Amino acid sequence: MLKNNAFLNILLLCLSLNIFLPADNDAPFGDILLHHVTNDQSEVYLDLDFGFIDMSVTKHVLLIWAIAGSLILLTLAATSRYRKNKNALPSRFSSLFEILIDFIQNEMVIPNIGKKYTRTWTPLVATFFIFILFANFLGLIPFLEKLPGGSSTITGNFAVTAGLAFITFISIIVAGSVKHGFIGHWKNMIPGGLPAPVLLILIPVEIMGMFIKPLALLLRLGANMTAGHIGMVAIFGLPILIGNSMGTEIGFGVGFVSVILNTAIYFLEMIVCLVQAYVFALLSSVFIGMAIHAEH
Repeated sequence: MLKNNAFLNILLLCLSLNIFLPADNDAPFGDILLHHVTNDQSEVYLDLDFGFIDMSVTKHVLLIWAIAGSLILLTLAATSRYRKNKNALPSRFSSLFEILIDFIQNEMVIPNIGKKYTRTWTPLVATFFIFILFANFLGLIPFLEKLPGGSSTITGNFAVTAGLAFITFISIIVAGSVKHGFIGHWKNMIPGGLPAPVLLILIPVEIMGMFIKPLALLLRLGANMTAGHIGMVAIFGLPILIGNSMGTEIGFGVGFVSVILNTAIYFLEMIVCLVQAYVFALLSSVFIGMAIHAEH
């Protein structure tokens, strides 16, 4: 089974090599690289530019809708028996979904936010984890590069990660305000009983920290997903660069080596996809828990 999976991944990478190598070998490699790690705003499926706001439908917008729709269908399918009868025996698929939600609740929400708040915050944290996981792995499918509009990894788009981080930012404020009151939430940012000179330093630091938390989520996820794909595209670019300077035959030989190298990176990217989804959801839980349990 493992041998078959390895062969399949190598085959996919060979196909993706054909995708990355353009017919026009004189094209600047920088343009080729950027096409595979950015969202090409020049290629839109539906132009909805209202002047003050651009809501045009690009490839990344379509992928966001596709992932969101998949998550809704996944949730409805996994909970269909329970919605009809809450005492129904779970199917195999429902059992797997329960294991995933239990993991998120027991390993992220309860230790960092508290058992009392599981019903409130588990849905958000679970949505973060599953959405990012789906988006990360979707970006590893080479065939999606055939669609116009640039990269298929939406979590490498900083606009997408900024949206996810903004939700965490608002959730932190909401969680603290619900527990301590709106004024109390902001007061909890500054410990009491400190001398005025210390406050002059501490208040700006705490204000910056309030924005640094979501900024760290934004940059960590986006940078990690972008870096992996830049590395893979750069290795796939070696046949282009060497072939242009030393001949097509040598370029083809280097291309075979680049496929082998990227096979290893491909498996590493799978681990990165899982880890980054886990880290984003975990840190979101930690930041929300810090706002609720300010006394700690």
